[in-house]
Amino acid sequence: MIIRDARASDKKHIVKFCQNTFSWGDYIPDVWDSWLSDGDLLVIEKKIPIGVCHGVFSKNQLWIEGIRINSDFRRQGLASNLIKRFESLASKKKISKVFMLIDTENYASLLMTQNLGYKIYQTWKFYSLLPQKNNFSDISFGNVIKVGEFSHYVKSWRWLPLNKQKLNSLNSKNRIVYSKKSKNKSIAILGDSEHFEKTLIVTLFSGSKKDTINIILFLQNLGFEKKYKRIQILTKEILPEFTSLEHKISFHLMQKLLS
Repeated sequence: MIIRDARASDKKHIVKFCQNTFSWGDYIPDVWDSWLSDGDLLVIEKKIPIGVCHGVFSKNQLWIEGIRINSDFRRQGLASNLIKRFESLASKKKISKVFMLIDTENYASLLMTQNLGYKIYQTWKFYSLLPQKNNFSDISFGNVIKVGEFSHYVKSWRWLPLNKQKLNSLNSKNRIVYSKKSKNKSIAILGDSEHFEKTLIVTLFSGSKKDTINIILFLQNLGFEKKYKRIQILTKEILPEFTSLEHKISFHLMQKLLS
């Protein structure tokens, strides 16, 4: 078996064994072309591709995503080999932090990554919200986040460092909104999915219940006005009960510090 850069011709083999990854299928067919264009898409080949993994390098971290292994070849350490290859690439780039996301109930993957030295860094929840016209108040745009207050935000399902430069960029694009009904503000960072049409992805830092509900009302109305098909909210907090707000799944954000 060899690990190599992915080629366009690999897609048909990868898609074939990814059809039933989840109960609803898999997102790999939708992101393949984009990942291939971005680079750092690796496959494991045994005559034909039997495994795949994508990496995203930023200044201070490596993000690993989309690990898939053909079910006929699992429990042979192939996923671990893909992760180790990316870790090696990160070390060469002098990047010391590696992150990935794992379903809290995916015990096999959690055990594998923990055996590789990864630890649970944070736990996040994914909520879906339906767009709907409604009323809200006391919503403002502006950077109310202090550097170091929050470690990451979500961009197209990638947890990226939230540093001063990124905060300034998000603020200049009016991507940071907050509700100021009470002392403990709720803050949301807005983003459009790079891979799925009309999908609003929101990183929500929940403060008071009153402000969180106000933010949700704002997001629903924004989704309605901008004709979004879906709103996806990622947060570390348990959100209050709200019509059309549904908790889908929870994830562990895994971290490894490379020596």
